[in-house]
Order: sequence, then structure tokens, then C-alpha cells
Amino acid sequence: MARRGRFVVLEGGEAVGKSTQARLLADRLDAVLTREPGGTRLGERVRAVLLDRSIGPVEPRAELMLVLAARAAHVAEVIAPALAEGRDVVCDRFDGSTLAYQGYGRGLPLVEVRDACAVASGGLEPDCTVLVDVHDSVASRRRGRDPDRIEAEDAAFHDRVRAGFRELARRPRWVVVDGDATVDVVAERVASAVAGVLGDAGVRSAP
Repeated sequence: MARRGRFVVLEGGEAVGKSTQARLLADRLDAVLTREPGGTRLGERVRAVLLDRSIGPVEPRAELMLVLAARAAHVAEVIAPALAEGRDVVCDRFDGSTLAYQGYGRGLPLVEVRDACAVASGGLEPDCTVLVDVHDSVASRRRGRDPDRIEAEDAAFHDRVRAGFRELARRPRWVVVDGDATVDVVAERVASAVAGVLGDAGVRSAP
């Protein structure tokens, strides 16, 4: 029987370099690379809606339900099957982002958000979550000139999200990596952090 694959998630706020690091880590692990919201046809449609500034403000619980509808499809269609086949999976965002953005950021009760996440994911939890963290001033400089709906939120919102992530990182199997360095340096930090949680097996050195 094939071993169950390992599920690794990269988390962080806007413009921290998380997506780049997820791709580099997936290459190291020879893993399935996917993202949230997204990863499926439904998920990508939901992502487009969530990031579209033209729709204006979205009621927080409606936003939460959109995120979780995409997650339910993502887990069922992509993540769970890959893990069952013994493939490692690296995901750009998962439950941590939902708690940080819709919980800490939007102010929804954390218990309510956590319970809803468990329903959407069928109880699936990452084996390792890496929080890529940079100072707000660094992230602000990295953001583009045409921000999406989430990037365009005010500084207070992004402060709450970052504080939420740092609180979540106190949990087991979470590690924090300083993202304020070159891409290659951060990639080594991420690989080392993942190896520290999962063990060295399969976390090969960069070519």
C-alpha cells in the first residue's frame, strides 16, 4: 500500500512571496502544486469573484461561504486524491488564510470559522504549515499598482490579518519563515523549516 502523501501549506499576507515559495517547494518535493481559492474549475471561478473589485463590499459570511465552497471542491477533487495516491501536495493557502482573513480580518467568530473550515475540508489538516512573514512596509512596497479586492483593503485590515497569522503560528506544525530576503535565501529557509517538521526525507537541496 502506498504511503499517504504529505500535505504542506504556505500561508501569509499579501505580497509576502508565498506563491513563489510554494512553487519552489513543490519542485523540491516533486509535489502537486495547487492554490486556494482555486485548484479546480469551480475554485478558479470563485477566486475571480472574490478578487474582483467591481463587485464592491461582500458580506463577511457570504465571503466565507464562497471560500469554503471552493475548498470543499478542492479537497475532494485534487488534494485528497493526490494524498491517497502517495503524492505530496503543496498548497498556496488553506484553513489558516480563512481564519486570518475572514476571522481576524473580517471579525467573524473564530470558533464559527474553524468549525466551518472543518466541514469544508472533511477534517483534513496540513502536516506542516509555513507562514512566510514580512513587515507591513515591505509588503506594501511589493504590492502592484492595480490591487485586487483583497489587496485594496485598508492598512487596519492587513494589520489584523498579519496579527492573526502570527497568533495562528503558535499552533503545532506551524513554522514562521522571514520572507524579507532574496527568493533563493527564503527558499532555503522554507525547505529547512519543512524538513524540521516532516524530517529530511524528500526535501532535497536546490540544484
